[in-house]
Amino acid sequence: MRAACVRVDIRGVAETREVAPIKARIHAMQLTSEEQQRLARIGWRTTPLPGDAPAGGVVARVVAQHRAGYQLHDGTAMFKAQPAARFLKRDLDPTERPAVGDFVVFVPGAPPTIERILPRRTELQRGAAGESHQRQIIAANIDSVFVLNGLDGDFNPARIERYLLLIQSSGALPVVVLTKADSAGDADSVFAELRKRVPPPLEMFAINAKSAASVAPLLAYLGPGDTAVLVGSSGVGKSTLTNTLLGEARQATKAVRENDSRGRHTTTHRALIQLPSGGCLIDTPGMREIKLTGEEELDQSQFADIDELAQSCRFGDCGHQSEPGCAVRAALADGRIDPARWQNYLKLRDELAAAADTLEAQMRRKSETRVLTKALGKRLSEKYGKR
Repeated sequence: MRAACVRVDIRGVAETREVAPIKARIHAMQLTSEEQQRLARIGWRTTPLPGDAPAGGVVARVVAQHRAGYQLHDGTAMFKAQPAARFLKRDLDPTERPAVGDFVVFVPGAPPTIERILPRRTELQRGAAGESHQRQIIAANIDSVFVLNGLDGDFNPARIERYLLLIQSSGALPVVVLTKADSAGDADSVFAELRKRVPPPLEMFAINAKSAASVAPLLAYLGPGDTAVLVGSSGVGKSTLTNTLLGEARQATKAVRENDSRGRHTTTHRALIQLPSGGCLIDTPGMREIKLTGEEELDQSQFADIDELAQSCRFGDCGHQSEPGCAVRAALADGRIDPARWQNYLKLRDELAAAADTLEAQMRRKSETRVLTKALGKRLSEKYGKR
């Protein structure tokens, strides 16, 4: 016998009592222990679930993003999905769209639709390439960031320092990985020189990305439930390292150019890969531009020692040029500060100041636009009445 449909009012909308249990499920989404165990295979940690999750919603992780949509993994299988319409709005902040590493709530269908992004415990961002002042998420919900740099013509300590500054506010642990140690003339001396610019306790490893024994120390960051992301320029060996950690040649690789040791983009999109060690690895395309977001802090980074020295100068407005009692110039003279590191500090300091000014101006313009929009809406309402 069909249940009686007694009409009740929920939030001012007339509905049947048969709908009420569905409303209750929407506001009380929970994962069973079986679901949590399944998601743990792809890096799930205890994460608050949304109070407005859609009925029938399922949790999965974004493992790849393409122009045509996303690929999700629910801990058992990988499948394609599309974002809900609100994620496609042109004026939406890019950081509010699903990103590789995100845990999301999707609604099954043809195709499945991503409806919610669960709170991110960590996120690695960079300033969007070009003249745009927006931000781009490189990866979300990560534990470690492997900064790869080749011990060949690609070797660039200043680029490593830039990456480390970018990682500073991500919430993830940076790890410097120097690849091609097998082909470097004197890897030990290069390693020692870099250590002067990248002080402990930050971990550094020099590896041969083709050797399972050589990359074994990295497995300490890739245990069950761990997620790491690889960053570095094209040709540095990200795909080769991924294949070695996988134990199979799944990622395409190419030789680098002889004149500058730079490679072509063999990885064309970010992708999350499950490893035999139980962890997850996110491979990324090589980055031509490592743009700071403007919120990094030099005094909280690997440059903290320089910033502290600057506070010891005789004059508070010391320009560190020819002023008497300059602690920075004294440290440069006696070798406590590497000159190249000092020049990179100045470059990053100026870039951060410019980015901060741009960010402030952008926020001011947004505020002014909101005020003008509100005033215009008020005038239209007074003239034509409210709809």
